[in-house]
Amino acid sequence: MNQDMATADAQRSVQEIENDAQRRQALKKVLPAAGIGHFVEWFDFGLYGTLATVISATFFNSDNPQSALLSTFAVFAVGFIMRPIGGMFWGSRGDRHGRKNVLATVVILTSVSTFLIGVLPTYSQIGVWASVLLVLVRLLQGFAAGGESSGATSLLLEYAPSKHRGFVTSFIDVFGFLAFLAGAALGLLLTLTMGEDTLNSWGWRIPFWVALPLGLIGVYLRMKLEDTPEFRAAQEGGEVTDSPLRDSFKVAWKALLFCVGFVVVKAVGHWLLQTFMPSYLKTDLKYNQTQSFEVTVIGFLVIVVLVPFFGWLSDTVGRKPLMIGGCIGFVVLSYPTLMLMGSGHFWAAVAAMAILGAFMAAIDGAINAAMPELFPTNIRYGSMSISYNVAVSVFGGVTPYVATGLIAWTGNNYSPAFFIGAAALISMITIFLAPETAHRNLVARAGDQTQLTTAHNH
Repeated sequence: MNQDMATADAQRSVQEIENDAQRRQALKKVLPAAGIGHFVEWFDFGLYGTLATVISATFFNSDNPQSALLSTFAVFAVGFIMRPIGGMFWGSRGDRHGRKNVLATVVILTSVSTFLIGVLPTYSQIGVWASVLLVLVRLLQGFAAGGESSGATSLLLEYAPSKHRGFVTSFIDVFGFLAFLAGAALGLLLTLTMGEDTLNSWGWRIPFWVALPLGLIGVYLRMKLEDTPEFRAAQEGGEVTDSPLRDSFKVAWKALLFCVGFVVVKAVGHWLLQTFMPSYLKTDLKYNQTQSFEVTVIGFLVIVVLVPFFGWLSDTVGRKPLMIGGCIGFVVLSYPTLMLMGSGHFWAAVAAMAILGAFMAAIDGAINAAMPELFPTNIRYGSMSISYNVAVSVFGGVTPYVATGLIAWTGNNYSPAFFIGAAALISMITIFLAPETAHRNLVARAGDQTQLTTAHNH
């Protein structure tokens, strides 16, 4: 009997090696397909944050610059209202019909809505209707974005070799930060070549137009994929459910709560660094626009380099230690880091951005595997979409507005540190309570309570 068991284990090991080799080969197509769609989505969000001061003057009454900037960030937050709705819509379809077709539809909606921002009339042309049209386009973007991050992350996780899920899924944030980097760099390039007057007049529109051809490329790449091995296995095993959202709330409610708690620090941290930071450097800390772009670009480069390293490390030491370490960094060092940034010295601001980015990279390197690993295949896309988008909507969408408001209300330029610190504390407590998922078996049915709620420590 022992010999039979050893033979079976050896056969499973051989099969696992063969499957991992096939997955590595498939990732050559999957990574670009997942990445370009994710790039398009976050390219838009990055542009919106990087060009926030220009957008505020273009679409709102610019007699009061701070009020116009607050209005710009309020419209930014409005787009997040639609994310949970979009998450339920796209996530349910992704769990019932597969990942690739849903993701192809999402990327074209995102690219079209981003392009539309670049052709909208201005406040000086049609008055308040310019603001209304911007809100409508942001709602469409939010609806589409509700299906992108969770779907692209699920796609990569379900194609990743079993021992490298952290490393592979970390590239979701690599593509996301590259998109923000591209937005900031393009803003810097246009500022240097056009000058601020031309940029503010019409040059700001150019980056938004770029999204449409990128989206068409994304659709093409995603439609050429096969669906993931895990989803096809669930189909063949008759485990695809007709009501994945109901099953999520029925049997995976603990995992949903864990996922929400994980995302709090990710949502606030991302939008603080990516959307709020460029205008913060210019408006509150009095760096010029070129310096603001340069600090942002260098900070994003640091994050892009570190995220895959932390993803690889999470496959070795587990997801929880890295996420907890990043949270502790934000709780303890956010305020002194913003003080360093506020010193007025360019390289001090770069160092401060890199420090904050390192905390974010530690969290991102582990969290993109930790979130989908909480759920089995047949409810993964929808479950992750619900929890992720609820947290992003409640915490992430309001981050630029709250951070700007804290400065206005307190008169303290470093007060946004309190917000990111509180968010990190919430996530840290959740992570302590959550199971370690690094070596969890992904193939399970939605009714398997053990898979959903207990730890598989290593």
